[in-house]
Amino acid sequence: MDLTNEDDQTFIKLQTSHSNLKTLLKTSTKLESNYEKIDQKFETIQENLNMASKTVAPLQSLSIANRALDTRINRAISPALSLLQSFKHFESLQKASRTASKLSSENKPTTKRLKNLIKYVDRVNKLHESIGSISRECEPAVHKLQEVVEFLSRTKATDHYRTERLRETLATLKVVCETEVDSMRFDGILDEALMNLQDEFEGLLQKLRHEGQFGDYDGCLGSDLEVEVLGRISETLAANDCLDICIDMFVKVRYRRAAKALMRLNPDYLKIYTPEEIDEMEWESLETAIALWIQHFDLAVKTVLVSEKNLSNRVLGNIMDGIIWPECFIKIADKIMAVFFRFGEGVARSNKEPQKLFKLLDMFDSLEKLKSDFSGIFEGEAGADICSRFRELEKLVVHASTRVFWEFGLQIEGNQDGLPPPQDGSVPKLVRYATNYLKNLAMDSYSAPMARVLKTEQLWKNGIFSNTENDQDLLKDAILNVMEAIVRNIEYKNHAITIRCSRKYSP
Repeated sequence: MDLTNEDDQTFIKLQTSHSNLKTLLKTSTKLESNYEKIDQKFETIQENLNMASKTVAPLQSLSIANRALDTRINRAISPALSLLQSFKHFESLQKASRTASKLSSENKPTTKRLKNLIKYVDRVNKLHESIGSISRECEPAVHKLQEVVEFLSRTKATDHYRTERLRETLATLKVVCETEVDSMRFDGILDEALMNLQDEFEGLLQKLRHEGQFGDYDGCLGSDLEVEVLGRISETLAANDCLDICIDMFVKVRYRRAAKALMRLNPDYLKIYTPEEIDEMEWESLETAIALWIQHFDLAVKTVLVSEKNLSNRVLGNIMDGIIWPECFIKIADKIMAVFFRFGEGVARSNKEPQKLFKLLDMFDSLEKLKSDFSGIFEGEAGADICSRFRELEKLVVHASTRVFWEFGLQIEGNQDGLPPPQDGSVPKLVRYATNYLKNLAMDSYSAPMARVLKTEQLWKNGIFSNTENDQDLLKDAILNVMEAIVRNIEYKNHAITIRCSRKYSP
C-alpha cells in the first residue's frame, strides 16, 4: 500500500516536470522568434545609419572647412583689430599730451613747473612708443590681410561680397599705414611736442649760470630736479631722431654761458695775442696781463670747465652709452681754451727780453701745477687734442725760458762797448742789473721752476734723466756761466782802460 502511494507521487512529479519542460520549450521557441525579429530590426537600423552617415559626411567636411576658414580669417583680421586699438590709444594719448603741455607752460613756481615738465616728457615718451607700436604692427597686419584675400580669391571659399569687403579693408589699411603713420610721426602732435621740448631744453640750459666770482664754487650747476628734467628731455629728443639738434643746442648755450662767466673777469688782455702785438706792449701792461692770464687760466680750468664737464655728464650721460657727452664738453671747452692758449703761445714766441724770464717761469710753474688737474678734466680720446696743445704750450714756455736766460748771458759777454767804468768808483750799471737778476733767480720762488726748466730742456734735447741734486747743479752751473760772463766783461773793460792809459802816458 505504501509502495503504491510513493509510485503515484513519483508519477505526479514526472507529469509536472514534463509539463514544465514543455512550457519552457514553447517559451524558448517564442524567444528565438523574437530574437530573429530584433536582429532584423537592427539590420534595418544599421542600414539606415549607414545611409545617414553617407548623407551627413559631406556636411561634416563642409562644417570643418568653414571652421578652418573662419579661423584663418580671424587670424588675418586680429592684427588689424589690434592696430585699430593702437590708433585709439594714440588718440587718448594726444588728448593727455595737450593737457600736460598746457600745465607745463603755465607760470607756476619753479619746482611745480619742473615736475609738470617731467610728466609732459613721460607723455611724449608714451606718444613715441605708441607710434612705434603702430609702425611695427602695420606691416604684419597688411601682410596677414593680404594673404587671406588672395586665398579667398583663389579658392572661392566664401561668397563674393565677403571677399570684396576684405579687399576694401586691405586697401584702406594700406593707405592708413603709408600716410597716417608718417603724418603722426613728423607732422602731428609728436612733432609739436618735440618742438616744445626743444624750447624748454634751451630755456633751462640758459638759466644755469656760473654765479659770483667762483670763490666758493662747488662745481655744480643747477638743482638735481633741473638736471633731471634736462636729462629726461635730452633722452627723449635723442630717441626721436633729434640728437643733432639737442647736441648743437647744448654746446651753443653752454659755451655762451661759460664765456660770459669768464668775461666778468674783464680779460681784455686776451685780445692781444700775436707775438708782434705783445712786443709792442709796455712792460708793465704785459707783466699785469701775464699775471691775470695765470690766474684766469687756472680759474677757467678748475671751476668753469669742471662745472661744465659735470653738467655735460649729468645731462647727456645716458645717451648712446655715455659716448656723446665727452665730445660735447670738449666742443664747449675748445673755444675757451684756444683763447688762453694763443695768448700764452704769443708770449712764448715774442722777443726774448731778459725781464720776461721771471714771468715765463711763473707761467711754467702754473702749468706744472695745473697739469694733473688738466689731464683729469680732459681725459680720454675726446680731450687728446686739447691736452696736446697744453703740452705744446708748456714746451714753448720751456724753450723760451732757457733761450731768454742763455741770451742774457751772451748779451752780457757781448756788451763790450769799451766804455770806462764809472769815474766815481760805483758799480757799473750792467753789473748791478746782472747781479740783481741772478739774485732774484736764486730765490726759492724762481730757482725751483728754473731748475725744472733746465732739466726738462736737457731731457728733451739729450734724453738724459736727472735727480733733484743734479737739477740744482744745472741751475748753479747756469748761474756760474753768467757770472763768469760778467767777470769777463769787467776784465775786458779794465784791459781796455789799461791800454788807453798806457798810450796816453807813453813818450
